Amino acid sequence: QVKLVESGGGLVPPGGTLRLSCEASGRNMGSDWMAWFRQAPGEEREFVGAISPNDISRRYGDSVKDRLDIRRTNAGNTLHLQMVSLKVEDTAMYYCAAVRQARYSEPNYQYWGQGIQVTVSA
Repeated sequence: QVKLVESGGGLVPPGGTLRLSCEASGRNMGSDWMAWFRQAPGEEREFVGAISPNDISRRYGDSVKDRLDIRRTNAGNTLHLQMVSLKVEDTAMYYCAAVRQARYSEPNYQYWGQGIQVTVSA
């Protein structure tokens, strides 16, 4: 059984740094796309960033591309996100996803984590 489990998150002050991790189990993800999405209340799920098979390339969403870094460790099974200069509008539930089934920026992945809340507030 494949599982994705996010960690990190919580309350972050404006201008602070967010660090999230996603641990995959049950399948080796190194040869698959993994991604981060986020969803604020009443909004559609938004693409944050993705990393290609074997970490050849990274793709970032327009709203975060100047502030975001994603990478993998643990033979590709742990996905990390670091976002700097956090804004109030970055507040959302953040989701880890794996195994792309459409364009990398579309929320059409085979596996999803439960999500983790990130709140940007003083």
